Amino acid sequence: MSNSLYIGTAGWSYPHWKGVVFPKSIPPGSHPLELLARTFDVVEVNSSFYQPLKPEIVRLWMKKVEHNPRFQFTAKLHQQFTHQRILQDCEIAVFKEGLWPLLRAGKLGAVLMQFPWAFRFTAENREFLIRLRRAFHEFPLIAEMRHSSWLAEEAVGTFLDYHIGFCNIDQPEYTSAMPPTAYLTSGIGYVRLHGRNPRNAMGGFERPDFAERQAATRMRQHDYLYSEAELQEWCRRLDRINKFAEATFVIFNNDAAGKSVVNALQMQSLLGVRAAAPRELRRKYPMQLEGFAPARFEQQCLFSAA
Repeated sequence: MSNSLYIGTAGWSYPHWKGVVFPKSIPPGSHPLELLARTFDVVEVNSSFYQPLKPEIVRLWMKKVEHNPRFQFTAKLHQQFTHQRILQDCEIAVFKEGLWPLLRAGKLGAVLMQFPWAFRFTAENREFLIRLRRAFHEFPLIAEMRHSSWLAEEAVGTFLDYHIGFCNIDQPEYTSAMPPTAYLTSGIGYVRLHGRNPRNAMGGFERPDFAERQAATRMRQHDYLYSEAELQEWCRRLDRINKFAEATFVIFNNDAAGKSVVNALQMQSLLGVRAAAPRELRRKYPMQLEGFAPARFEQQCLFSAA
């Protein structure tokens, strides 16, 4: 696997991962992030979508992953900037405070601007995107557009002109949904795989917090396991993206029942890196994770998987 390619999951603090990805009772002194960083090289911080990060918490996270020098974080921009479109200097400054420790330590791979499906390509929205880029000009920005209108030549030109990375996404089909792409518009390649569950019609939710406030709804939406053939499709796209990127981040967002971890492990294996899967995850997905048991000499695994 290329040294510039990073594969991981969106988030790590899920109650439904206990006893599946992590032990039901995490050993004293351990942290879920520390355990995850033993197998993957990146994690996308999703809590920043709902509240600014606290610098002291961010520094704690960095300490928890020190055993993996390659490890990177990416973080989602707060929804007040992308969904509510509120750009107040004081709010921008507060949000940046939580990102500075990561950026200064060389641990911030990218900041993701996740826009709703309703954010179509118009002159007004283009100008807002440029304003947002200027507001966070110090950071490597990636934009996830869920409406296919952003494939227009002028839209892609805006990404290039303002050094905004293009987030290539995999999602279910619905009206004017962004299809799978292999675009690189800045030095950073970015891929997010949401799963293809038809219940996860991401264009159907105009209220950005709806799915997050409804745990059952979220589980249904993110309940999808990619097949090896579907992952192979993305391996080919990744090859095109990473060939010219300084760094490429692949984030699995299908967290239901630990499926994002299963697919991230499989993707790494397809690209030449096989890591051990935790025992409970192997029991739940015996076919997908056959051959992912830890060898006696293996030191790196999510936790003691024997």
